[in-house]
Amino acid sequence: MITTSDFKRGIVIQLEGAPCLILDVTFQSPSARGANTMVKTRYRNLLTAQVLERTFRSGDKVDEADYERHKGQFLYENSGRGVFMDMETFEQFEMDEDGFVAVSPYLLEGTELVLGLFEGRMVAVELPLTVELEVSETAPVIKNATATAETKDAVLETGLKIKVPPYLESGVKVKVDTRDGRFIRRA
Repeated sequence: MITTSDFKRGIVIQLEGAPCLILDVTFQSPSARGANTMVKTRYRNLLTAQVLERTFRSGDKVDEADYERHKGQFLYENSGRGVFMDMETFEQFEMDEDGFVAVSPYLLEGTELVLGLFEGRMVAVELPLTVELEVSETAPVIKNATATAETKDAVLETGLKIKVPPYLESGVKVKVDTRDGRFIRRA
């Protein structure tokens, strides 16, 4: 059992039989004497991918989920579903189409990541903060464009569309932030 005082970003609790990843926690002290501190949480249900909010009273207890993080690797795509391997046990897991669509633009075969296992089955994939991908197509280089803050569209080797500086050309590897899909720098 975990009390609300142990809540912090990144821990996984069990609510209504489902593992829930805490995304944000705020503690609110009441103005009235004798009232309990309120703990407001924003969490993601890892089975349904819904982001929900819930308020707890200080001292409430919740179950800790049977959730493990394992080092893993993306192997290949199989008819819209992703196949991943646990690097510790070499067991393979398939991710359904709905979950795979969100992470597939950042994955190349062999990409190392973290697999989230709940009761022995994979329910989540935690991508690295940045990935290196090659620009497959973009508009031609614009001369003397380094002083301007303009950007141009580019398509990466995985099909991800991002904005890049105007001096980049096709064939260049770039670093991309997996949290918001934005260009960081050349690789």
